[in-house]
Amino acid sequence: MKEELVAALVKLERDEVLGMVTQRIEAGEDPLGILEDCRQGMTAVGDLFQQGDYFLAELLLSAEIFKGAVAILQPHLAKSHSSQLRAKVVLATLKGDIHDLGKNILATLLQAQGFEVHDLGVDVPPPLVLEKVKEIRPEFVGFSALITTAFASMKEAADLLQQAGLRNGLKLMIGGGVTTPIVKDYVGADFQTLDAMEGVNYCLNVVGGR
Repeated sequence: MKEELVAALVKLERDEVLGMVTQRIEAGEDPLGILEDCRQGMTAVGDLFQQGDYFLAELLLSAEIFKGAVAILQPHLAKSHSSQLRAKVVLATLKGDIHDLGKNILATLLQAQGFEVHDLGVDVPPPLVLEKVKEIRPEFVGFSALITTAFASMKEAADLLQQAGLRNGLKLMIGGGVTTPIVKDYVGADFQTLDAMEGVNYCLNVVGGR
């Protein structure tokens, strides 16, 4: 059933995906396992997009299908993880970028693992990140980027956090198709990835290491 779900998502078969998700959750399967299969499907779609086999329309459609699957899984995910809060996370796609697919996947995966996620959305001005961090004092802040125009805003936001004395004990993460270790160093981040699950594992390792 796993292979069928992944394949249906890659083929952008909305009704089939939602039907399989519903069937598997009603059969008592682990919602985290179903979510992971959906994530693998999204990763495959992203690979096709990078290769030029899929275009923006297919990417957006896959995102809508994924959101539909998450809507079915969300109540069951909330029941499946410990009610104990692991940590707080602020996520944003900063000014200059309006892409949010990777960020949304990360947010869903983190929530499924018991993290409290505050998603600021897209095209976010750096001062808004500072305000939110001051307000809730999260353990993690994550910036997503799919185009390079967001790099300057990412660095500005990181600098604002540093100047406000909020970087101690705060892990800054960046992710997205255009990010690299060089960009991580430019921004001053602690972690960089192209894969949402790696981001989740990083957060789990940090909180587990306390």
